Amino acid sequence: MKVLVVGGGGREHALVWKLAQSPRVSRVFAAPGNAGTDGLATNVAVGAEDVDGLLAFARAEGVDLTVVGPEAPLVLGIADRFRDAGLRVFGPTAAAARLEGSKAFCKRIMEKYGVPTAAYQEFDDPAAAKAYIRQRGAPLVVKADGLAAGKGVTVARTVAEAEAAVDEAMVGRVFGDAGARVVVEEFLDGEEASFLAFCDGRTFLPMASSQDHKPVYDGDRGPNTGGMGAYSPAPVVTPELFRRASEEVIRPVVDGMAAEGCPYVGVLYAGLMIKDGRIKVLEFNCRFGDPECQPIVLRMKGDLVPVLEACIDGRLDAVSLEWDPRAAVCVVMASEGYPGSYPKGVEIHGLDTAAGREDVVVFHAGTRRDGGRVVTSGGRVLGVTALGSGVEEAIRRAYGAVGDIRWPGAHHRTDIGRKALDRLAR
Repeated sequence: MKVLVVGGGGREHALVWKLAQSPRVSRVFAAPGNAGTDGLATNVAVGAEDVDGLLAFARAEGVDLTVVGPEAPLVLGIADRFRDAGLRVFGPTAAAARLEGSKAFCKRIMEKYGVPTAAYQEFDDPAAAKAYIRQRGAPLVVKADGLAAGKGVTVARTVAEAEAAVDEAMVGRVFGDAGARVVVEEFLDGEEASFLAFCDGRTFLPMASSQDHKPVYDGDRGPNTGGMGAYSPAPVVTPELFRRASEEVIRPVVDGMAAEGCPYVGVLYAGLMIKDGRIKVLEFNCRFGDPECQPIVLRMKGDLVPVLEACIDGRLDAVSLEWDPRAAVCVVMASEGYPGSYPKGVEIHGLDTAAGREDVVVFHAGTRRDGGRVVTSGGRVLGVTALGSGVEEAIRRAYGAVGDIRWPGAHHRTDIGRKALDRLAR
């Protein structure tokens, strides 16, 4: 079968890497792909948000299965368009993808169906939002309602910071139309974890737990990014918390979305905050996390294709997942200046050396080929991912490979996985 993977980041390289191993897959296309997918797949010069172009390509090439990586095309309705054209596609409809496309919609669904989350208010008037902030006091969290590439959330420690975040989103419109409405919610303390599940509209199949690292600097300091690293499994998600996340978080949303008339088919990603054995949901995403996808697929055993097809066909209860008992760690290497502005076209050295290490896969994100060179083309450039007998060995292997790779201005966090080590040491 022919498979099309939509997107060009580290998540999409990981999906291409996994799908290319399937005995049922004869050819993989990546649109637009990157320097890492080149070789495993045929890169196609069609942007991830060019739904018309993607649909035309899939029809012309006779693509049997399309797997959508990023959230933006899902919110734009790519799954609806492909299904209407009689093409098989893995990903939620635009109506279901509102769980990520609108923070306000997501909060309403959680409130309606009893999913534990932070108290909140939504605003489309900046003066009203700031009046609420002054009334509530800090700390608070201010979120742009729409898609902002993981950067539309401000954890404000003071009232002034919260008001500035409202102005940035609603007045300055730094996130465009995504900031026309904001959600202001209570600050939740604790340890974050990512909980992902495959869904077929009726039932769900949880994946291994993972933990992302959003802030750009060590110790969770600095502005939020799309993710600076991840590991799986996450020790904070105990077997009991895993069960509760399944039953108290994923199940009511799957049931609730079906009751709303928009059954959820695809990957449902719950961002959890865990404290003293209690779970609250920070947000839902409508796709694989990036970089959580990288360690998750490295640990996923067997063929991914039957799982994706079972989701599409509404028979997820007929399949199962097996997981490598080892741990996996992904360290993101980023361009100078990220998450702000950054240079492009900088040559990357040492990729072959890193990829030659035992149990290491270097997933590309913001890269492209320039003749015989691989150069940077984005903020998050690589996701250096490694397996180990435990988290400590996986960390050591991942950072060993990071040390092989160099380009001017490259930076990364040095503490990915440290929370897992601290928890395991208790």
